[in-house]
Amino acid sequence: MLHSIGQKFIKSDLGRVMKHFEGFMVFVGVVGPFATLPQLAKLYFTHSQHAPGQSLVTWSLYAALSVLWFVYGLMVNKLPIYVGNGISMVLNALMVVGILLHAGVTF
Repeated sequence: MLHSIGQKFIKSDLGRVMKHFEGFMVFVGVVGPFATLPQLAKLYFTHSQHAPGQSLVTWSLYAALSVLWFVYGLMVNKLPIYVGNGISMVLNALMVVGILLHAGVTF
């Protein structure tokens, strides 16, 4: 069912237009994960005393989910998916490590 919905979208006018923006989507996939950098800077450099206020569970889930999306992107050979989620995977894992280093196991 999802395959047929995807095929219908690709054949639609919007799907044809979106195909021309794949390069832009790669850019978005690469730049988007860097929104995590301010959190990382605060955690490691400026406000590490606030690490207990970060959710280890949330950042761990983000990291695990980005691993799954990264693998999926490789499987379907979609550059925007695996590049963006590969970067997210690394940055989210750094958040998890930072929380563990500065706050220990928290929720």
